[in-house]
Amino acid sequence: MKRPKIEPSVARRFKLQHLLFALAALYLVFISVKFPQFLEIAKAMSGDDGYVGLDLAKVQDSQDGDLSKPLFSSVYKDTFHRKLEDQSQDAPVRPSKEPLEEKKSESKPIRPLQHRYGRITGEILRQMNRTNELSVLERMADEAWTLGLNAWEEVDKHDGKETGEGSIVEGKPESCPSWLSMSGQELAMGDKLMFLPCGLAAGSSVTVVGTSHYAHQEYVPQLAKLRRGDGTVLVSQFMVELQGLKSVDGEDPPKILHLNPRLKGDWSQRPVIEHNTCYRMQWGSAQRCDGLPSKNNEDMLVDGYGRCEKWMRNDMVDSKESKTKTTSWFKRFIGREQKPEVTWPFPFTEGRLFILTIRAGVDGFHVSVGGRHVTSFPYRTGFTLEDATGLAIKGDVDVHSVYATSLPTSHPSFSPQRVLEMSEKWKARPLPKSPIRLFIGVLSATNHFAERMAVRKTWMQSSVIKSSNVVVRFFVALNPRKEVNAVLKKEAAYFCDIVILPFMDRYELVVLKTISICEFGVQNVTAAYIMKCDDDTFVRVDTVLKEIEGISSKKSLYMGNLNLLHRPLRSGKWAVTYEEWPEEVYPPYANGPGYIISIDIAKFVISQHGSRSLRLFKMEDVSMGMWVEQFNSSMATVQYSHNWKFCQYGCMENYYTAHYQSPRQMICLWDKLGRGRVQCCNFR
Repeated sequence: MKRPKIEPSVARRFKLQHLLFALAALYLVFISVKFPQFLEIAKAMSGDDGYVGLDLAKVQDSQDGDLSKPLFSSVYKDTFHRKLEDQSQDAPVRPSKEPLEEKKSESKPIRPLQHRYGRITGEILRQMNRTNELSVLERMADEAWTLGLNAWEEVDKHDGKETGEGSIVEGKPESCPSWLSMSGQELAMGDKLMFLPCGLAAGSSVTVVGTSHYAHQEYVPQLAKLRRGDGTVLVSQFMVELQGLKSVDGEDPPKILHLNPRLKGDWSQRPVIEHNTCYRMQWGSAQRCDGLPSKNNEDMLVDGYGRCEKWMRNDMVDSKESKTKTTSWFKRFIGREQKPEVTWPFPFTEGRLFILTIRAGVDGFHVSVGGRHVTSFPYRTGFTLEDATGLAIKGDVDVHSVYATSLPTSHPSFSPQRVLEMSEKWKARPLPKSPIRLFIGVLSATNHFAERMAVRKTWMQSSVIKSSNVVVRFFVALNPRKEVNAVLKKEAAYFCDIVILPFMDRYELVVLKTISICEFGVQNVTAAYIMKCDDDTFVRVDTVLKEIEGISSKKSLYMGNLNLLHRPLRSGKWAVTYEEWPEEVYPPYANGPGYIISIDIAKFVISQHGSRSLRLFKMEDVSMGMWVEQFNSSMATVQYSHNWKFCQYGCMENYYTAHYQSPRQMICLWDKLGRGRVQCCNFR
């Protein structure tokens, strides 16, 4: 019989597949012989290992009536010593995978399935690292609780007269200088940071006198791949940043202005000046000026200035300039006056002195070099001039001197008496004994006096809150400064709306606050739904309740601005390790600035937490998504409700919640709502 003819391309593909299978088999044999411990790890990952937690002492609950005392509950050290929990089904909005089948056995207990989210088990870590130490998150929590309990003891025995926190609340406002100057040597001794005690105001300016370094070679691995081995590039760049105060320990301060001149360019291979902002790990969209003038449309101007001025570039010929040369002879011939147009070079030169000035205008920052306007950068929502309390200069530059002028002489965050209005009308009502519709837990930092006061004076005055159908409480951890904790204690005792958690505040431990919100909503009030938000989130409470009413009460609810198939960052400062999150994607989760869960989900979280089987992750919104998915697969069907109007970044028309809102913007939004206008406030 004649063999069927096979196409050459098909034959080559079959040969390649057989070759790959053979290589894979040889590799597995090599691994099993050379590294037998990997077989043990794989065995443990399949479900043969359980995490054995450590039993630590619990502390009794605080009295219900005194919210100025810390909340001691099951949110304590032992919350971080967990065993893995079984989860075999996906949430309805995720691509499904076939779950592993459990083997039935009468003599042995059923082994838990490998959990698809969270840490690798402790036994695997011990096999890999040969250590019995706690994970990074556990060590961090253990230290935070120890420091927090010590700090609270200091507050309890602290006498206000010792450090004068009485004057902080009741005394005269602190005074700040109207101008500052610093030499380059003084700046270098201060970690290249200049402190601006009361921030900036419209009309303030900062002038930097310095010299740019000559370019040096740096190796960039990404370029090496593109250039087949040649990954070196000439670099000369520096950064001038206006920074705010750290909100929590372990988190970089917000960058209210990031100005980055790159003399040798970047991927564009042309000199460029980049502007940006960064807040709570999130960089905004960059404004890049590369020598081409920006449009002069009215909406693109900043206080009448263009965002990017023109400078000479060697890579292109300006058609407008050639046209001007053609018509200039004719204009001179007819006697019409010709206005000269001057194009300047890039404002920074290697090895040359420069004088850089940043001026705060009404609508944005204006940058000039040598007295000539170069760029303008509009203010962004959520950033205020008064928060720009630090000037950082780093990179390839020698700083000779720095001057700051027309500075404000007071700052509300440093003068709590200016923002804490001790008035009866701002006090929270006692907790109702009857069931309520919604409990809102607001995450806040210790020194956010102005933010909390703005919330009290705005959306906490909603009619549904005043009628006790909705209850709001702030959840605050402790600060390294004992005088700040003392003021916080007085604030909590007066307004009766703060739950103090006795651990030292860190970004990675925000998830503990979320658990506390669930616990308070379940145990202290009888709420149908629980909402979590931040102290810079403005909430239209009436609208949120209407949105909830549109969902069937027969189903469990998870509502917010949902994210699907988001991937963890594996590199960079905010990287998530495989120990922290082995999977390549996160479960569906709602953004942290504002989301709602039904009470049965909160009870599930507390129940799992009480049995020490609640699995934690440092990103609290992802943790909640993980818990909801576990609840959805094992307990009941969850209604996932998504809406963009739970704003993640800033504000949008007809918003439900607006994020990154300053105290001034909170007041503005509330004023507009009172006039029936659901509009944003874009001033700072």
